[in-house]
Amino acid sequence: MRILRYRAADGPAWGTLVDGSVHALDGDPYGDCTAGRPVGPLEAVDLLAPCEPRKVICVGLNYAAHAAETGMAAPEFPMFFLKPHTAIANPGDPILLPKISDHVEHECELVVVIGQRARNVSESEALDYVLGYTCGNDVSARDWQGRESQWFRGKGFDSFFPFGPWIETDLDPFDLAIATRVNGEVRQSASTSDLIFDVPYLVADASRTATLLPGDVIATGTPAGVAPIVPGDVVDIEIGGIGVLSNPVRNDR
Repeated sequence: MRILRYRAADGPAWGTLVDGSVHALDGDPYGDCTAGRPVGPLEAVDLLAPCEPRKVICVGLNYAAHAAETGMAAPEFPMFFLKPHTAIANPGDPILLPKISDHVEHECELVVVIGQRARNVSESEALDYVLGYTCGNDVSARDWQGRESQWFRGKGFDSFFPFGPWIETDLDPFDLAIATRVNGEVRQSASTSDLIFDVPYLVADASRTATLLPGDVIATGTPAGVAPIVPGDVVDIEIGGIGVLSNPVRNDR
């Protein structure tokens, strides 16, 4: 099932994608749910970020080739960090380039969406706590990231975490093609099979530090090929079996 959120007349609503059309979602997206009444064709619906996480957990240097391009050694354990809720951007929303940064880059990432409360879970049971997967862009201000040992500013500006367009619940996360295109040009291309720490490891390890709640997300890291983005660019993140997350780029006003 592809679970999504959209802007309805009376506010945000849950939906699902059926043969190119959006249907209302009957039931609990984190429990039992089915497709309900039709809403309209996908292109006529205003999509929102596919869930409302209380925690946006990210992972640094989780592809060996990306670690190498930064000049850093591959980590011995996951390098977790958090992004604020205000960094979330909807599919199609602009990525805002901050006035105080001169070097912002894209990062395509597979995003894990937690489906039920998870605390101290094992790797073998970790996927039982996952609702599904979506596309994410861990937008990063490299000038600020390089100045500070904590990455709040380098990673936390408004709009620096677009994700979506929906949550794919029926997917094997271990060998998915993942890519970034900027204005149609391929910048990043890899497979999730190249992850240093795979999805079960990340879910289990994160759950040993903080209780994971339904709707929390884990962005699993980016492959090699990160590069600057500038006003006027359009950034597409595509993951096999999920779809495409597309966001334009403009200066913050």
